[in-house]
Formats: sequence, structure tokens, C-alpha cells
Amino acid sequence: MERTMRVVLLLIRFLAIATITFSIGLCNGNPGWPPLCKESERQALLMFKQDLKDPTNRLASWVAEEHSDCCSWTGVVYDHITGHVHKLHLNSSYHSFWDSNSFFGGKINPSLLSLKHLNHLDLSNNNFSTTQIPSFFGSMTSLTHLNLANSEFYGIIPHKLGNLSSLRYLNLSNIYSSNLMVENLQWISGLSLLKHLDLSSVNLNIAFDWLQVTNMLPSLVELIMSDCQLVQIPHLPTPNFTSLVVLDLSFNNFNSLMPKWVFSLKNLVSLHLNDCGFQGPIPSISQNMTCLKFLSLLENDFNSTIPEWLYSLNNLESLLLSYNGLHGEISSSIGNMTSLVNLDLKYNQLEGKIPNSLGHLCKLKVLDLSKNHFTVQRPSEIFESLSRCGPDGIKSLSLRNTNISGPIPMSLGNMSNLEKLDISYNSLEGAVSEVSFSKLTKLKHFIAKGNSLTLKTSQDWVPPFQLEILQLDSWHLGPKWPMWLRTQTQLKELSLFGTGISSTIPTWFWNLTSKVQYLNLSHNQLYGEIQTIVVAPYSFVDLGSNQFIGALPIVPTSLLWLDLSNSSFSGSVFHFFCDRPDEPRLLYFLLLGNNLLTGNVPDCWVNWSFLEFLNLENNHLTGNVPMSMGYLPHLQSLHLRNNHLYGELPHSLQNCTGLEVVDLSGNGFVGSIPIWMGKSLLGLNLLNLRSNEFEGDIPSEICYLKSLQILDLAHNKLSGTIPRCFHNLSAMADVSEFFLQTSRFIISDMAHTVLENAILVTKGIEMEYTKILKFVKNMDLSCNFIWRDP
Repeated sequence: MERTMRVVLLLIRFLAIATITFSIGLCNGNPGWPPLCKESERQALLMFKQDLKDPTNRLASWVAEEHSDCCSWTGVVYDHITGHVHKLHLNSSYHSFWDSNSFFGGKINPSLLSLKHLNHLDLSNNNFSTTQIPSFFGSMTSLTHLNLANSEFYGIIPHKLGNLSSLRYLNLSNIYSSNLMVENLQWISGLSLLKHLDLSSVNLNIAFDWLQVTNMLPSLVELIMSDCQLVQIPHLPTPNFTSLVVLDLSFNNFNSLMPKWVFSLKNLVSLHLNDCGFQGPIPSISQNMTCLKFLSLLENDFNSTIPEWLYSLNNLESLLLSYNGLHGEISSSIGNMTSLVNLDLKYNQLEGKIPNSLGHLCKLKVLDLSKNHFTVQRPSEIFESLSRCGPDGIKSLSLRNTNISGPIPMSLGNMSNLEKLDISYNSLEGAVSEVSFSKLTKLKHFIAKGNSLTLKTSQDWVPPFQLEILQLDSWHLGPKWPMWLRTQTQLKELSLFGTGISSTIPTWFWNLTSKVQYLNLSHNQLYGEIQTIVVAPYSFVDLGSNQFIGALPIVPTSLLWLDLSNSSFSGSVFHFFCDRPDEPRLLYFLLLGNNLLTGNVPDCWVNWSFLEFLNLENNHLTGNVPMSMGYLPHLQSLHLRNNHLYGELPHSLQNCTGLEVVDLSGNGFVGSIPIWMGKSLLGLNLLNLRSNEFEGDIPSEICYLKSLQILDLAHNKLSGTIPRCFHNLSAMADVSEFFLQTSRFIISDMAHTVLENAILVTKGIEMEYTKILKFVKNMDLSCNFIWRDP
């Protein structure tokens, strides 16, 4: 017996060693072994490669040499026992998607049909934008896993995919485009083993059977149909896909009440219904969704209170209800949701007090209650309750515009786990000392603008944090420059709008800003010269409404947005616009108005082709408008009023067909009003040529401007009759329709807006219009030599 056992053990050991040796031989392509990849499959892969575009030669290992074995080929996985290829991983990295040389393209060769044992095919994150999904994929019946996500296929999804009866995973999503579509989804009914289905951004607009079909997939665990242009979510008497764990129908256009059947799926762990157009109340249900951990209903039109059953979801970790019309109070029962990690209720109409029971949620890391209608509350009560959980408490707290009032309490310092704090646009007041920040060593985002707070610190204060975002607009920081900023070397956003600073900008400051993407020091009393602006590429800089002097500074060519208006910059603008002629500028907003700038308008606009908004008003610029200004194809708004410009308008401006606002008033332009203004600038909303030297007839082509709301030709030398067709200027006559945009640009996180403006004269009184400009309809032809036909 003992001898027999010994033999058995030796045999087992031998077989184990042999198996390991065999596996090693397979994986290394040992030249002592014959090629292990089936020759027919090897040839199929080589034919497949021939039709692929492979810019970076990722398939360099796929060669036709006799001893080249599939085992060592990139992306190929095969069965170590049978030698058959069973997986192809030819996906590109998601992170390299924007690098056009990193992904495959071309055609899909039907040689893949020779891979009879292939069960896993991944071509995700590639660019097959000239190719439809091959219908022969439906004949690859061994497939259990097919991933074509974000690969830019186009056209109708072939119904033959319904023949893949072994399929467990199907991903045809594309977050970058909506080039795929279906006529119906009946073909999916053949995929009875399917567990994961992702059709995000596939156009299902006419697939009215989507719910009927997916409901009949008994094994379905994940159903993702976000952004599919769905318009109906039918009533479902009996849900059959009760195995669903993940359901995502976000970004569709149901525009209906929310169906109750969704909440009968008791196995759901994650439910995403963002931006679906759901209206009315959040449904009341009796079922206990004990498995649910993630619930997102944000950006709908719910107008009820928060239903009581939600507070009973003890396992819920994320509750996202922001951007709805929810009203009523937050129940103190919210303190029972002890698993909550992320609670987002911002942009609703919630009332009452922020409940102290939130302090019982010691797993809570992210809390956003911004932009609600809470009762006036002192911040001390809120911070004290939220600091109960000690050093492992909240990481991100947003109380923007929540009606909190009074001084910032010392208890703020007890929230030592804070990384982000947003208390902007409240009625906070009083002094804030450095002691309040002494324990906030992890703080990275401090957003507190729109309050009347005064920061009191010593000159040598060294904050315990390293901020990335700092916004203190309307605080009282001045008149001295805040020297503690010198310690903040990781800044990416800095906004000190209207903080009463009256000083020069220290030279060391520009050593800190190389990572800054948003810089706003406007509406202070900063003075002195600026030699060079140093910020990160693709940045936004607002230094307007200060007292700077000297020449315009050197700015990075990669800057996107620059406001240096309302200061005392002086001298020629030539170097600012024309130096570095070989480096195109990326700026699309440039505001230099209300300075003391002189010289001719430079003739080098070919390097500024991205400009959308150009304001040079109220300076001392002279000369003609140069021809190259017509090389601004994206220009929408042009302000040159109150300079010393003269000559005729260049005909090249007719190329700026996107112009909506043109204000050339208060100059010395001559000649006739160009006919091309009415023929080419068909999107004009405002045309102001007041106080120039234009002469001749008013061209009847002006009547083509159907969107024109404001036309000011007063104080010129125009003659002849008023065109009869002026009654066709429908935008002036229709008091219910407005085309003129008041806000030209908004950076959403910073709420930074450029307001269009116009100086209009009523009964001899000049008035500037900004916020209400879009509602103004005006025509002024006075002080010319024109008359109306009887």
C-alpha cells in the first residue's frame, strides 16, 4: 500500500512538472518546440493585420517568418492546451485617445472567421471611422465577449450580431460621437446569456422596442443606455430582468413621470437616471431596495419633497439629487443613512435648516448643499455638527449660496480632513484669523468669494496648507499685497477680484503662476508696470479695472482669454500684436479698451485667427483698419469706438461672416456704408456707425439683416431717402424675440462673464447698456441729410 502511494505521488509530481514545463514552453515560444499556434489561425491573423492601419507599429511582433509563434504576438492570447487563439486584445488606451497616432484604424478583414475558437474580441478605443461594424461578426459564434466601445464605427448595427448566442458581454458604446444607430433591437432577443449590455450614445430614437426586448434577457446584470436619444420609457407591468445590478438610462429625453417599475428591481446596486427629463414627484414606493449603493437622479425636473423612503436606504453610499426642483426640508432622518459617502443636493429649492443630524454620518466625505433656500443659519452650528466625526470627517464641503450668515467660527479648524471648502456667495462677515486655518493641513480648494470677510494675519504667516484653488473675491485683503501667497506654490486658480489691494504686483508673484490656469486680480487698485505675464498654457487672465501704466506686457501665445481693460496702459500696440510673427496666438477673448494706447492698428491679424471678441474702444489708436483684420474668421464682436481711426472700411471685413456686434462709432471713417455689410454679415445684431464721416445713400442691403436689433447711423453725412424696406427689419419690430447676446462668455466654475455693452443716445443723453442690452431695440438716423419718402 505504501509502495503504491509513493508511486502515485511520484506520478502526480511528474505530471505537475511536465505541465509547468509545457506551459513555460508555450509562453516563451521555445525554439526547441514546433510552433504552437495553429498555422491556419496564424495566417488569418497576418491577413487581418494587412488591412489594419497601425501608425505606431504596435503589431511589429506579428511577422510572417516561419518560426514566429502567435504566443509572443502582441494582444494575442491562446489556449495552452489546444493551441487555439481564444482572445484578441487590440484595444487602445483610453488615456491616449486624443493622440491620433496611438490607435488602430482601417478595415476589419473577414479572415477573423478562421479563428473558430475565439471567444474574446476587444477593439475598443480605436478609430474605425470609415468602417461599419462588419456583419460577419455575427458568424463568430464562439464569441462570449465583444467590446467595440469608442472605436468610431458608424452606420446601422448589423442584426446578425443577434446570432452570437454565447455572448455574455457586448459593448457598442461611444462617448465621443453618435454615429451608430439601430432600426430596432429585436436581434438582441437571441442573446439569452447576455450579462453586460452597453449601448451608450447609440442612436435608439426609433427603437421603440428597447424596453420590451431588454426585459426578456433573463441573465442581464448591467444595462447601460445613456445618451441614446430615447424618448419613451414604457410602463412595465412585470419586470423580468430582475437580476439587474446596474441600470443607466441617463441623458435621454423621456420628459415624463418617473416609472415605478424601476424601483421594483430589488437587486439594483447602481441606478443612474441623470438628465432624463423626469417630471413631477419622485415616486413613493413600498419595496425595500436594500442592495442599492448608488442613486443618481440629478438634472431632472422633480418638484416634490425628498420622499421619506429614501432616508431608509441604509446601505446607500452615494445620493445625487442636484439640479432639480426639490422643495421642503431635509428630514432629520437623514442621520440614519450611516453608509453615505457622497450627498449632493445642490441647486434645488430646499428650505428650513440644514439638519444637525448630518453630523452622525461619519462615513460622509462629500457634501454639497449649494444654491438652496435654507433658513438663515449661523455657520457655527453647521461646522460644529459636521466636525463631530473628528479627523476622518468630511473631505469636500460646498455651502455656496445657502443663506448662512455671520462670522466664520473657530470650529472650522476642527474639520481637519477638509480638502475642499466652498462657502461663497453667503452673508458671512467679520474677521478671519490665521488660527481658523491652523489644523487645515489638507486643504487644497478654498472658495469663499462673495462675502464681506476680512483676513487678519501676521506679515510672516505661513499657512499650513498648499492650495490649488483660491477664490476670495470681495474679501478685505488690502491695502497691502498678501505676502503669504508667496508660500502657495501649487496654485492653479487664483481669484482676488475686488479685494481692496493697492500695491504693485511683487516680482516674485510671477514665479508662482506657471501652473495657474485662471488668474483674476481685477477691480483692485494695482499699479505699476507689468513686464511679462507668466501662466500655464491655455489660461484665462483678468487684470482689468486697475491702475497699471506703461506698455502692454508680453503674454504667452497659448493664452486663451485676456482682459487688460480700464487701466492706464500706454504706448504703441505694435509689439503686442506683431512680435513673434511665427507663433500663432490662441486668444479668443481680448479686452484692451479704456486705456491710453496709441499708434496705428497693426496689420498682423493673420496670427490672431482664433479671436472671437476684440475690444479696443476708448483709446487713442489712429490710421486705417488694416486689410488683415478680415482674416479673423471666428470674430463675433468688434469694438473700436472712440478712437482716431479714419479711411474707408476694408472690404476684407466681409469675410468675418460670424460678426454679431460691430461698434465703430466715434471715429473718422469715410466713404459710403459698404453694401457687403448687408450681404455678408447676416448675423449682425448691433451695428453702430455713429459719429463718423460716412456719406451717400443708406444701402438697401441693410434690410437683409433680419436679426438686427440696434442700428445707429446718427451724426454722419448720409443723404437720400430712408430705404422703404426698413420695415423688413423684423427683429426691431418683434418685441418678443431677442437675438443679441448679453453674456459673451462664461467660465462656469468661476462664473466669469463678459458683458456686451453699447452707448446709445436718447433725447441727447448718452446711456451705457450692459445687462439689459439684449432687450433693447433702437434705430437712430438723426443728424444726417436724409428724408423719408412720402
